Amino acid sequence: MRLLLISDTHVPTRAKDLPAPVWEEVDRAEVVIHAGDWMAPSLLDDLEARAARLIACWGNNDGTDLRARLPERADATLGGVRFTVTHETGARAGREARMSRRYPDTDVLVFGHSHIPWDTTSATGLRLLNPGSPTDRRRQPHCTYMTATAADGTLSDVHLHRLP
Repeated sequence: MRLLLISDTHVPTRAKDLPAPVWEEVDRAEVVIHAGDWMAPSLLDDLEARAARLIACWGNNDGTDLRARLPERADATLGGVRFTVTHETGARAGREARMSRRYPDTDVLVFGHSHIPWDTTSATGLRLLNPGSPTDRRRQPHCTYMTATAADGTLSDVHLHRLP
């Protein structure tokens, strides 16, 4: 199962739309995972119409219109892998242990908020992934997104993609 992981798109405040390579990945993915900070319902509408399947949550910058349509936390099993999607995970220090305690029945936690790509595995085996942002690099050298494959209870082929 081919996955696209994005977060912190901030459309239309940081960008008018997603970059073309991200839309190409939307078309290829079997599941698009968005970890919040959409900013406007129009992008949610577009992804719901175009993505084969969308799993998403709201972020701290999303207003009542998006919060009415999206959960704060989304859970799904994809290819036998248990995913949780949430926007914020708190401070960097102690994140793996804190999230392992908070999500003991999750294999992969996809999160956003910082715009900083993250890929670690906790002592309990929880994989933490932050795809960064495809539209707002902040202090990072590049805008980014991730792709991965979930099959037979395993997450593989996790790639961080840099946008020009």
